Amino acid sequence: MKRSVMELGDGGQRACRRCALVFATAEEVAAVNGKALQDTALKRAEELPATTLSSFERGWEAARVVDKWFMLVTEVPGRPVVILKSRPDDALALCEAYADITPGYHMNKRHWITLAPGDSLDEKLVQELVTESYRLAVGNLPKSRRPVDPARFGTG
Repeated sequence: MKRSVMELGDGGQRACRRCALVFATAEEVAAVNGKALQDTALKRAEELPATTLSSFERGWEAARVVDKWFMLVTEVPGRPVVILKSRPDDALALCEAYADITPGYHMNKRHWITLAPGDSLDEKLVQELVTESYRLAVGNLPKSRRPVDPARFGTG
């Protein structure tokens, strides 16, 4: 039987055991809408070591660490979205927990998630998800090319 990555924390909050994300309750969320979603994600990506932002096609921006993509920013039928790497179990849990998180648009649905504007996401969660996506990409680099230790970066 598959164990869920979700568990109940202090105060009844749901949390992801693997990536240390704490899922906010509906009362705690200050919604991230439209362009603010993309701006928050792009700003966080720019803060991460060895990250390069580039536009590879009209309407698509990508964030890479060394040569691994960890974030895409685009519009899906006129709606701004952010597409991020995620562990399969975490992706499933996030999609279940948040109405504005769905499987990755135009990507492998098991390993990518799409964040859309809406009332269930806040800036802190967006920043945490970008950081986790970055850590996953760094973890797939050869050790000699890693700008940070993915097991320690962003966890404290």
